Amino acid sequence: MDQPQSSLESEKPMDPEQLLRQYFNLSQFRPGQRDVIDRLRTDGSALAVFPTGGGKSLCYQLPALAFEGVTVVVSPLIALMKDQIDFLMSKGIAAGRLDSSLSADEAREINDQLKSGTLKILYVAPERFNNERFVESLKRRSIALFAVDEAHCISEWGHNFRPDYLKLARIAEELKVQRVLALTATATPSVVGDICAGFKIPRHCAVVTGFYRHNLNLCASTVRGDQRDNVLLDRLKTRKPGPTIVYVTLQKTAERVAEDLERAGLPAKAYHAGMGTEDRTKVQEWWMTSDRAIVVATIAFGMGIDKADVRYVYHYNLPKSLESYSQEIGRAGRDGQPSTVELLACLDDVPVLENFAYGDTPTVKAIHGLIHHMLSAGEEFHVSLYDLSSRFDIRPLVLRTALTYLELLGVLHQGTPFYAGYQIKPLISIREIVGKFQAERSKFISDIFARAKMGKILYSLNPDEVAQTLKQDRTRIVRALEYLEEQGWIELRVAELRHRYTRLPGHHDIQALSAKLIARFQRREEQETLRIQQVLNLVTHADCQTNALVGYFGEKRTAPCGHCRFCGEKTPLTFAAPQPLPALPAGLNTTAWQGLRSSHPEALADPRQAARFLCGLSSPALTRNKLSSHELFGIFENRRFAEVLTWCGSS
Repeated sequence: MDQPQSSLESEKPMDPEQLLRQYFNLSQFRPGQRDVIDRLRTDGSALAVFPTGGGKSLCYQLPALAFEGVTVVVSPLIALMKDQIDFLMSKGIAAGRLDSSLSADEAREINDQLKSGTLKILYVAPERFNNERFVESLKRRSIALFAVDEAHCISEWGHNFRPDYLKLARIAEELKVQRVLALTATATPSVVGDICAGFKIPRHCAVVTGFYRHNLNLCASTVRGDQRDNVLLDRLKTRKPGPTIVYVTLQKTAERVAEDLERAGLPAKAYHAGMGTEDRTKVQEWWMTSDRAIVVATIAFGMGIDKADVRYVYHYNLPKSLESYSQEIGRAGRDGQPSTVELLACLDDVPVLENFAYGDTPTVKAIHGLIHHMLSAGEEFHVSLYDLSSRFDIRPLVLRTALTYLELLGVLHQGTPFYAGYQIKPLISIREIVGKFQAERSKFISDIFARAKMGKILYSLNPDEVAQTLKQDRTRIVRALEYLEEQGWIELRVAELRHRYTRLPGHHDIQALSAKLIARFQRREEQETLRIQQVLNLVTHADCQTNALVGYFGEKRTAPCGHCRFCGEKTPLTFAAPQPLPALPAGLNTTAWQGLRSSHPEALADPRQAARFLCGLSSPALTRNKLSSHELFGIFENRRFAEVLTWCGSS
């Protein structure tokens, strides 16, 4: 078995400049890149906070060539994985990815390269570490570098908290990785602190290059909702054509705006997560190869896409935070040439953005029920998150956040997830497979298949049940199946993901814990609404807006930039008061609504559930009862959630 190096000094000498020239055909590093590489060499860890397009990828691609072992890159962006792997392979660098889109043969080939030590860079999504087989496989490898992209997701109070990222820090320790690199394009000073603390990176190893972009013309306009289409069309028709991104909030807005622009004679197409993979790929390739194409997209577009000559980025809708805004405008002008970014700021967008935050908060009943279930399950137990999500009507990501809160509060400890169900498709006969072993091993393999349920094509088994029957360790059962797959004798499929938990010692008051979790979710609501207000404040800021934006991320500038809206016009913007709305239940057939609520108590009884439905916010119970397609779903999507919640509680 490969063992990690005992010290950093045991590595062969590295000449970063030579590797830069030899493999990447570059003559010099971008700002911060060499500093990060030096920190990895001398301290064994680093944090790279570079702006979008600032060259973060090189910070792990180049060291991967010098360090002994494999570099594991954790990223939630499949598009980034594919693009970077194509680039690396063109440079003669062995790279691959493991994700659900690969065929069995493709996955086997990557695993063979990983096992043989020929693979230098392996890309995986954070969810891959839910796979016990994958984790056990990595424990047998020498991991030179563990690189985590979008590392701001580890911060509970950051703009895009993902519970899986908290577990990555623990997994890095379990795997005994030699070096850790965290990377992000958006981190305030407090989030930098959270990343460093989570991954045990010394603060002096955090390399922050700055967020100021001299070539971005930062524009903003305050508009009414009924003006916005005409303003956007005017901008696109009067400015010199160039590759353009128009960001919107909702999928249906992307479709409508793209159709309107196309009817006006402009080369525009929509892009959003609701489209099929093939359609999204076609739109992306069309846009990438054009010098004037316009893509109207939700935030599903742009991450991991490397197009240097984007001349315009428009925000048709308000971005949800300054972090999102900074990242999205950062996709313009990566070639250093002048580019324009413009925000069409409209107060009508505020309720929709706020509702996304409010819609995530579970009901008090759901939180109470979840905690009671977890505390009454025994000292050691395992659960299906899918079942919990459905049972308590908590969206999957929100459920993982709630369970992470219980870990942070010292109530639970999560172990390595596992699959309760395995399906085996023999590629040769069972007799041939058994015949490839001798004595006890032959009997062991035969016994496994004897305990499996045989279907027309597939054998099904539960490794725990088989292990108990055979009085063997579960790990041996799983490892044997993996070996058969590695030899090409079977195809192995997994199902029924289960998450292990241990209830930690101590008296845990369910009411008190429920109150603490609800308070945390309410704090998140407040933070998300504050982020929206910070965007509005930037629009009306009575000074250099560029300096205000980079100042949010801790970068201090005193001289006016000269290329933002305020520097050009010297007068602050103001918002026109939004049109007054009629009192609730404006336009709602209350008789039909009360009848619907009465017939679906599990999905609509609680005022928060009812408000989610009326504001167009999905939940497991709504999906299960097929209510997301009901004609009343989303009828109040443009109203503030708090207002709708109050009405639902009193009606």
